[in-house]
Amino acid sequence: MNYVFLSVAIVFEVIATTALKQTEGFTRLLPSLVTVGGYALAFYFLSLPLRALPVGIIYAIWSGVDIVLITAIGWIRFRQVLDPAAMIGIALIIAGVLVINLFSDTLAH
Repeated sequence: MNYVFLSVAIVFEVIATTALKQTEGFTRLLPSLVTVGGYALAFYFLSLPLRALPVGIIYAIWSGVDIVLITAIGWIRFRQVLDPAAMIGIALIIAGVLVINLFSDTLAH
């Protein structure tokens, strides 16, 4: 269940961050509500796997996956351009998350 909770936290964080761009400095009500509610739910669901798993590892996975997903959304939805350095950085983040999940003894698989 820990990975389910972590996945739900990631989804809410991605929704909230995507809506954050639409808030225009929290001057637009609906995107602002989505942002605040999304972050609240993200942190709630993030807190659940932290009862059993190390905070550093869970946070590394959460933030790494979030960065990759938000970057992909920015690239696709908002037409943000990624230069080669950004793409290499994203690839390294993906590699780091994979190394943690596939090879670390810190997590119970």
